[in-house]
Amino acid sequence: MGQWVTTIMEQFGYLGIFLMMTLENLFPPIPSEIILPFGGFMTTGSALTYLGVLTASTLGALIGAMLLYCAGMLLDVGRLEKIVDRYGHILRLKRTDIYKADAWFEKYGGWTVFFCRMVPLLRSLISIPAGMARMNIGIFILLTAIGSIIWNSILIGVGAVLGHNWYRVAAFMDVYSNVVYGAIFVGILFFCIWYMKKRKKKNL
Repeated sequence: MGQWVTTIMEQFGYLGIFLMMTLENLFPPIPSEIILPFGGFMTTGSALTYLGVLTASTLGALIGAMLLYCAGMLLDVGRLEKIVDRYGHILRLKRTDIYKADAWFEKYGGWTVFFCRMVPLLRSLISIPAGMARMNIGIFILLTAIGSIIWNSILIGVGAVLGHNWYRVAAFMDVYSNVVYGAIFVGILFFCIWYMKKRKKKNL
């Protein structure tokens, strides 16, 4: 995977970086932890500049995020209601749960989109619920752009500093990803426990 990605970037420069970042958002198995550090390394031995790589990678991230946002819009609340009506008893979901989740995303979705842009895997997937919740498109683009610029600039900068050792970023990002996923799992676990206790109290 890594060899294919870097070859495309070497052959097509900014266009290759743009395409790889667009695909990275649509297909998370293509890691930005390879694309961005290698892009940073390329600024040390080619005509590519830091600003150019940052611009191309951020535009690619925005286009990929917008495509997933549009995909999320196809999964509107009406369709989810039909799914819950049919299969909700299996997952113990009700229509009211959909409305609560939608209201929560409307209230906190902006911060969620922003912070998730700096979390591997989630940085791509978060665009789908944003589209489902019909999050204001202007705010979505703005927060996605800001989050992407922060994420991209750091990894590109680290790649430029490490030079030929740019590939070491991937090992560090594996540790970072595991820590973040662990924290998210614990958070979800505590939320589920709290939610179940709350529902039991209501049923008493």
